[in-house]
Amino acid sequence: MSSIALVGNPNTGKTSLFNTLTSSYEYVGNWAGVTVEKKVGSLKNGAGKLIDLPGIYSLHPLSRDEGVAAQYLIDESPEALVNIVDASQLERNLLLTLQLLEYGKPTVLGLNMIDVAKARGIYVNPEILQKHLGITVLPLVARTGKGSGQVLSVLEKTSSIPAVTFKLHYGELVEQAIEAIQHELQQTAGLPNHRWVALQLLEQNPVVLELLSKRMNTSHLMEICDACQTKLQNKRLALTLPQWIRSTRKEYIHSICLEAVDTTAQKPHNLTERLDSILTHRFLGLPLFLVFMYAMFKTTFDWVGGPLSDIVDGWISGPISDGASSLLQTIGASGFTHALIVDGIIGGVGGVVVFVPQIFILFLMISFLEDSGYMARVCLLMDSTMERMGLNGKAFIPFIIGFGCNVPAIMAARSIEQPKERMLTTLLLPLMSCSARLPVYLLFAAVFFPAQQATAVMSMYVLGVVFALILCKLFSKHLFKNESSVFIIELPPYRMPQLKTLGRSTWEKGKGFLRKAGTIILAGSVIIWLMSYAGPTGFNVDMDNSFLAKFGGLIAPLLHPLGFGTWQAGSTLVPGFLAKEVVVSTMNIIYHTPDTAGLESQISQVFTPLSSISFMAFILLYIPCLATVGVIKKETASWKWTFFSMGYSLVLAYMVSFIIFQGGSLLGWS
Repeated sequence: MSSIALVGNPNTGKTSLFNTLTSSYEYVGNWAGVTVEKKVGSLKNGAGKLIDLPGIYSLHPLSRDEGVAAQYLIDESPEALVNIVDASQLERNLLLTLQLLEYGKPTVLGLNMIDVAKARGIYVNPEILQKHLGITVLPLVARTGKGSGQVLSVLEKTSSIPAVTFKLHYGELVEQAIEAIQHELQQTAGLPNHRWVALQLLEQNPVVLELLSKRMNTSHLMEICDACQTKLQNKRLALTLPQWIRSTRKEYIHSICLEAVDTTAQKPHNLTERLDSILTHRFLGLPLFLVFMYAMFKTTFDWVGGPLSDIVDGWISGPISDGASSLLQTIGASGFTHALIVDGIIGGVGGVVVFVPQIFILFLMISFLEDSGYMARVCLLMDSTMERMGLNGKAFIPFIIGFGCNVPAIMAARSIEQPKERMLTTLLLPLMSCSARLPVYLLFAAVFFPAQQATAVMSMYVLGVVFALILCKLFSKHLFKNESSVFIIELPPYRMPQLKTLGRSTWEKGKGFLRKAGTIILAGSVIIWLMSYAGPTGFNVDMDNSFLAKFGGLIAPLLHPLGFGTWQAGSTLVPGFLAKEVVVSTMNIIYHTPDTAGLESQISQVFTPLSSISFMAFILLYIPCLATVGVIKKETASWKWTFFSMGYSLVLAYMVSFIIFQGGSLLGWS
């Protein structure tokens, strides 16, 4: 079965094309040596596997993870390549195309976003591109699927794709160096196209250099490179060899675009530019972003999500719970089994599942912001603020993803080029309010702030961001000194996301929560229920005499200065380390409530508005869940930083909750 690699710049519609061409896909572990997930899909026509390479601007990596593409081309050698380019940004995209053509494998060029280019008054002639590059060029609108059928037809038989004959002349000095390196490489087996390897070596690609150093003595190769660079410098042709190679490619690409691209009808101010003049405005940009975020929270928690959650709660506490009770009575189940299923499983898991509609709506709106192109602008807006704190704007994307789940957010931090900023982002991301904490906020906001639920919940999200920025400044000043920063981000054109793409993206984000409901939360609910059902004197004991009460009682004195020094509150925090979702399911079991309304009634008797704020702040800031701790260890490859992350968050949570409750009490709040 054929293996075909899909390659392209970020934001060129690569993911849309991948989704259109494949009937199904899966993550098959990580790429060798790095932590980027490997995404492989089955082509709809059954012609083979499509490998989705990470979005890159060049085969010369800026970050460790960007080296995945070059590593793949060296190690796995696909039968063919599909290179997708943005027709509205063709000149920049073709830099990667030339590097891929030099690789020598059969290649198809997907000329995507022809609709965007047309809207801007830019017309690209595919025939002229095909003539100059010597490969098949197919116009596409990957977002709608237009032209994807042609791509599938071409890929049906990779052997029928014409061989690449492209060869760019880099001048006599460089060509002599290429020939000399090729001669040296002849003695080494298992290398891809020798001319491509030679060019990558001359460009000082660290991935290729590392590969060659493992297979041969590279000292003579480096002498050839140095000699060539010295000759270029002596003739004042270029300062460095990579600069000469890049400028040669750019000149050739410019000559192609002069012939293939018609910009005579290009509009001076397109829609993207007009929207950017408002949405990225120096003074209006951030206030507008806050308005959008507030609207997102209102939609999620008040306007749409709240009513939907009430419906789900009605089903769980009504037909599902009553139906299970009737069935268990009919089959003569024991009191233990009845209590386990109805109170432990349905009560515990159901207490969390009622928030699924709100969580999916939140993911839907985050996906909309990502796919519309607005999220990249937010990073640009936040860059100056983030830079003052020790990060750059690119770190803001993982922060936003962290609102869904901290685990993929920490993985998203891999796109940050500088090790210092990647480490800082990884350490601070657990302070973002993930969807697992959301049920706790919603529960307490509904009880104590019913008229301002969206504001109360949003304040927790803002609090997490504020503390992340403050700690970022402290950590960058004292833990990571004298490290430089660079900010490079693609600003894609604004576009209306496709419903199919939004649905798929939302499901990808949300299914993890459902998976937790069926595994961790279910197991946690059963364990918590058993601890509440049993005690030193036996089974079916009073809740206050259970193992759970004894366990919570050990922690309660420590929590008393924070305003929630009860065994019930203490019992919810330790299971919350496994998964923050378990906090609400534990409360459902402890207070033995049939529905959300009953739990809210119990909560209102135990907590006060002030202690509820203190409790929510503690849930926000204290030790990350077990899955997040695991991914921090994986990403940092250090137990030191993993334990540091756990320790500082616990200390911060205690200090903030202490200040909130004690400070509020001194001011006469309750």
